[in-house]
Amino acid sequence: MRNGTKISKRPRGRPRSFDTSEVLERVRAVFTEKGFAAASLDELSEAAGLNRPSLYAAFGDKEQLYIHTLRFYGQKSLEGLDAILAGKGPIEKRLGQVFNAAIALYCAPPRPPGCLVVGNATVEAASRPKIAAAASAFLGDVEKSFERAFERAVVEGELDRTPSSATRARMAGAVLHTLSIRARLGIEPTELKALATSMIPAICR
Repeated sequence: MRNGTKISKRPRGRPRSFDTSEVLERVRAVFTEKGFAAASLDELSEAAGLNRPSLYAAFGDKEQLYIHTLRFYGQKSLEGLDAILAGKGPIEKRLGQVFNAAIALYCAPPRPPGCLVVGNATVEAASRPKIAAAASAFLGDVEKSFERAFERAVVEGELDRTPSSATRARMAGAVLHTLSIRARLGIEPTELKALATSMIPAICR
């Protein structure tokens, strides 16, 4: 209040004029290719289309940006996983669709991308507990998604109760992890598909 006149405060800063999902997708590409440590702030800023102050204001420091990216990647991956597993058809067919979709993602050019979590975040986990926690939470969510699908198959009479749905989920998750590692090592998609196909009967026995 000045001389009886009320002065309204202007909001600080400019409103965001970017799509968060698009920015994180572009940043994800840099982190996936180079890893956390090797990705420079200049490269991340350029990919995001934002200067450093704007990038910091929106996402925090480099570690926080990485965790935002991990969670974004994780959410998108889980949506795709849930959509396939919730579909129609035998559990073996749906499981094969999941593995084939993962192989297509892991082997998409330019190679070798692999999985942001398995082939990338695990490198930083030992020295960065926040990254380790975010990555572990994602892997846990993946297993829960598999577990729900296997439990549905048990209820519908496709699978026996033994081994448990949780055990089957850990096996399916382990196959995804090894597919990611092998894709990052340059193994061809045909070989990865053969491996995945050979593991389905063991999981669904």
